[in-house]
Amino acid sequence: MDLTPFKLDIDDLISEFAEGGSTSFAEFKRLWLSKKFSYIFEASPSTNQACFMQSLFAYSIGYAVSTRSLSHRLGGLYCLYCLFETQPFRPPFKIYLSLGELKRLRTLVADAKAKGIGVVCALVKSMLDRNIFLIGAVDINEGSIMERINELTEIQNSKVRTAYKMLFANTEVDLFTHLDMGGELDVDLIKRISTEYAMAKKRALEEASKTVDVEDMKHIAEDRRLIGETLERSAADWDAQKNTLYKQTGYRPTSDSPCLLGAAECLEDNEDDFGKELEDVLLFENTREN
Repeated sequence: MDLTPFKLDIDDLISEFAEGGSTSFAEFKRLWLSKKFSYIFEASPSTNQACFMQSLFAYSIGYAVSTRSLSHRLGGLYCLYCLFETQPFRPPFKIYLSLGELKRLRTLVADAKAKGIGVVCALVKSMLDRNIFLIGAVDINEGSIMERINELTEIQNSKVRTAYKMLFANTEVDLFTHLDMGGELDVDLIKRISTEYAMAKKRALEEASKTVDVEDMKHIAEDRRLIGETLERSAADWDAQKNTLYKQTGYRPTSDSPCLLGAAECLEDNEDDFGKELEDVLLFENTREN
């Protein structure tokens, strides 16, 4: 949700309050009421309401702990208090305040006290006594949010890259991840041979039916998915999953990748085991279809 209009409204409110150097809480409340500022909640979203409120709170806190004039800083504090008191949500959303912001808020209270503005100390004490703050260690103002997000994203990406290298380094996982199943098994050849075999069975039964009863053997030539077609579908599924992995990891093998250069040797070493696994898969497919 675009919060720019809400922030502009807060800017206008605080700017008008600070225009004459005012520091009075009563003056701020008068200005709030004259602008009917509580109607700001009429445009609040129906979802992510906590995020909406914390964004308004954080924006007001940004004024209160800034290095601007005392009037602007007090305007931010007064706005924060009024936003909390007039919010329509029950139970009300508490105000998130980082430890750093809490320290700067104490500085604001000290500055106001030095100027003889006693209401500020009473206001902050009341907010603390009512436990309306959620104190945390992370600053959630916009600049630090983006910095933190970028930092966490880079850390995550770095860990993924490291894990990927550790997982695929000198292992057959890398080989089979990038394996071209269709090419290695010569699916086109197997499909052609299985098709020719099916046609030969059909012709043989047709010839035999002219001289003998072949009723009990017709099931041999029934139209079923051929081994070549089953293997072709498995190869297509393999490629689809492989492409999905590439999209998720952002990695694609190069032509000089060690896993591809050594593919022939690795496949030869494991030819017997892989052939047995392939045979089991094909038998399972045919059994399931029957």
